[in-house]
Formats: sequence, C-alpha cells, structure tokens
Amino acid sequence: MKQIRLVLADDEQLIRGALVALLELEEDIVVVGSTDNGTEAVALARSLAPDVCVLDLEMPPTDGIYAAEEILRSVNTSVVIVTRHARPGVLRRALASRVAGFVPKSTPAEKLAMVIRDVAAGKRYVDPEIAATALNAERCPLTARELDVLRLSRAGESVQSMARILHLAPGTVRNYISSAMARLAVQTRFEAAKIAWEQGWI
Repeated sequence: MKQIRLVLADDEQLIRGALVALLELEEDIVVVGSTDNGTEAVALARSLAPDVCVLDLEMPPTDGIYAAEEILRSVNTSVVIVTRHARPGVLRRALASRVAGFVPKSTPAEKLAMVIRDVAAGKRYVDPEIAATALNAERCPLTARELDVLRLSRAGESVQSMARILHLAPGTVRNYISSAMARLAVQTRFEAAKIAWEQGWI
C-alpha cells in the first residue's frame, strides 16, 4: 500500500495533536511534518515535498490560502484547507489558488482521511454546506491591489510600511486605500478591511 505523506498546519495545539494522532491510525497516511503557522508550513512543504498539505485557514502570520499559494508555486502537492468559520467568498479564493479540498474543522477524522485520499488521487472535495454558502456570496468588487492594501491594513501596517512591502509609492498606496473605501462606502481603511475580511476577500 502506497503511503500518503502529509504535512499538517494548525495553530491550535490540541486540534493539531489530535489530528496527527488520529490520521496516523490510518494505514496509508503518515504525517511527515506538523507546525502551528503558515510560514513554517511553507518551509516544511518545500523541504519534505509531501503528497498532501492540510492547512488551517486562520493561523499566524499568514492565512492558509496564502500559505497554499506559496506552497503550490514550488511543490507538486495537493492542499486541503480546514476552517472553523467558512466566511463568504473564502471558497472562491481557495479554488482560485488551486486548493483541492475545503472542509470544516467539525469534519470527523475518518472523513478527513477520505478527503486526503481523494485529493492525493487528483480529485477535489468541497464540503456541501460551504459550497452552498459560497454560491450565495457577494462577488468581490475590489481590485487585487486594493485587496493587498486592505490585507496589510488589517495586519496593522502603516501606509509607509505598505509602500515598502508592495514596492509602491506612498501616494499610490493612499489612492488604492481611497478607492477601496469608496467602493465599499466606508469612512476608514479599517472599516474597509473589516468588510473585506468578513466577506472572505482577504
């Protein structure tokens, strides 16, 4: 029996430990690495080249979808996202990032093992309730750059810091912030970032 090599990332230690223990009871799954953050998940995936990565959606310092994007740029693997709160729009982000599986944290370990086998075999799996929510979600009216500045605003970055990170002039960053605020009809960039996060756009 070919074993499926797995990297698992979740910032909740109890959940991560339980998943590792339960998944390793499966004869065809071996957890080759686990971590509590997105940055280390990317590093583990690049060094271990697992068959599947199971990533928590919300963990520091990057979310699971951003980590998935980084992993999939350089590693031939499949990614499953697990989440406690499936915010509207998140599934669209995940699928656009070539994530192969999307499941709630309430999924039993046996079911998660089946999803892992499916994505390792090249299939996709999306939890039906999450899919139904995504179908009714509002489409994102913001551009990629507007989303970038709101993502960094939510992380607490200043305009000057955002300009350095995005390799833009501070005035250009302010323009993107202003246009995002106008599209969302709010008065501050923090309100705009909150809406974008709640909708799952960032």
